[in-house]
Amino acid sequence: MQVHILGCYSATPQTNHHPTAQVLNIANHLFLIDCGEGTQVQLRKQRIKFNQIKHIFISHLHGDHFFGLIGLISTFNLLGRQADLTIYGPKGIKEIIALQLKLSKSWTSFNLFFKELNSKTSELIFEDERVTVKTIPLKHRVYTNGFLFEEKPGDRKLLIGKALEYNIDKAYYRSIKKGKDVVLDDGSVVPNHLLTDEPKPTKSYAFCSDTFYHPEIIPLINGVNALYHEATFLESHKHLCKDTRHSTAKEAAMIAKAAKVKKLILGHYSTRYGNIKSFQEEAKTVFDHVELADDGKVIGIE
Repeated sequence: MQVHILGCYSATPQTNHHPTAQVLNIANHLFLIDCGEGTQVQLRKQRIKFNQIKHIFISHLHGDHFFGLIGLISTFNLLGRQADLTIYGPKGIKEIIALQLKLSKSWTSFNLFFKELNSKTSELIFEDERVTVKTIPLKHRVYTNGFLFEEKPGDRKLLIGKALEYNIDKAYYRSIKKGKDVVLDDGSVVPNHLLTDEPKPTKSYAFCSDTFYHPEIIPLINGVNALYHEATFLESHKHLCKDTRHSTAKEAAMIAKAAKVKKLILGHYSTRYGNIKSFQEEAKTVFDHVELADDGKVIGIE
């Protein structure tokens, strides 16, 4: 699992800084999270194939988190996309995109689906054979969700030596990997735990931007492998958080520590600061495992 940071700065795009967008790669299954201006250019820079993106998650309807969406959809169309595309986002996202497509007479050549969100409690919004995605209700100036991506457990690891020892036919190997016991010809049962090892540990990733300091999310993200949490301000500007409904780097670290996450990734920095290293320094006064997001950076999730 790895996350490609396409943009991680707040408010307006800058020459070298892009607003929020990132791609989460789970076993070559790509999820686009937010889509600020310039997202498709950043996708090209990181050589991410457009046609591999089939699901887009929009946290909220502030422009720095979705103004790149209509451009990306239009480019998909120009490239002759045929694969379905599903967009998950707050109620209103369908109306916004549909109106832009209608007035520009640019209806897509592919199926475009919307799953509009309005629940104020966490809900499962996506599931396939590899992963589940749940919402993380956040506290911002408009209705906002974070997203929790969790891998499903894979197959158990078959111990070939043990299977041969019990003279088990290869026809049973698939079911053994799925956790099934084996009944031998004499009627005796070989328990699965004698034939397999535990599957690889699953990984999880929580995306939480934008939000005021909101401890209510802690039970939802407890123990995740990586937490991306906004850090718009340093403590010197904490007084700005109340009106803007944003967080400081130290507050993000407080959430990470309380949730016992393995790694905290900071982002959504205000461009008023010249050096983002200060965000890491402040966060590390509370929580040790802090990494800074930056445009173009690829972060592995262990």
